[in-house]
Amino acid sequence: MEIATLVRAEYIEVEPNVILHITDAGEGKPIVLIHGWPLSDEMFEYQYTDLVNNNFRVIGITLRGFGRSSKPFGALDYDTFAVDIKKVLCKLDIADAIMGGFSMGGAIAIRYVATDAGAHVSKLALFGAAAPSWTQQDDYPYNLSVSAVDELIELCHRDRPQLLSNVGKIFAATDSSLSIGISNWLFGIGISSSAHSMVQSLVALRDTDLRKDMLNITIPTLIMHGRKDKICSFDMAKQLKSGIANSQLIPFEKSGHALFLEETEKFNSELIKFAK
Repeated sequence: MEIATLVRAEYIEVEPNVILHITDAGEGKPIVLIHGWPLSDEMFEYQYTDLVNNNFRVIGITLRGFGRSSKPFGALDYDTFAVDIKKVLCKLDIADAIMGGFSMGGAIAIRYVATDAGAHVSKLALFGAAAPSWTQQDDYPYNLSVSAVDELIELCHRDRPQLLSNVGKIFAATDSSLSIGISNWLFGIGISSSAHSMVQSLVALRDTDLRKDMLNITIPTLIMHGRKDKICSFDMAKQLKSGIANSQLIPFEKSGHALFLEETEKFNSELIKFAK
């Protein structure tokens, strides 16, 4: 067999002039990973090797507008992202996968599974998910106010690097939880996104309520969440646990939002155990 036949597609076209960057490695049961705002599939660098070494095929999808994917203008919301993900899974002929989503990616994964249950995904994993609602409602007193997100949107229009810097300061449990190198790496991934996609995604995060979507999820669901999360409060994880019937919640006592980097060994181990 020629080596060239072993090389998998790094980019997949989901519509004319829109291609998504894909990391596709390993052999075995597929695990599909969806990144958070404003990152890319590169955020899972410290998960990929462990998953491949444990006989999984891991597929990281970078959403349109982020990382090395196309950055078209136009409406961006969870439905747009979910349709793109489905096209990727169809083109790769993926079945019986575990879908994992971090932060906004967790919210998108909930929308995907709620509207396409069983077609490609048999288990769901949520990591610091920005769900069921990232913002407070009259009957939902958790996490950020709508006005706080409006301020983030305004800052993105005015000084996007400052917004990324501000988010970086509260990404982990403490200022010293992540090394300077890791923090700079995350900033570099974030700045590679487009300003348009960052704003449109903040609007989706602000306005989307997934409480009805949760009721449509019946597949086994793993919820991993940092106790010290300043971006998606731990109260949100408890709401997910009570709203998704077949779910389990694993707290990460030492972690903030960056649980996949703050407690990497535990994170990878729990994901692999659930996937197996």
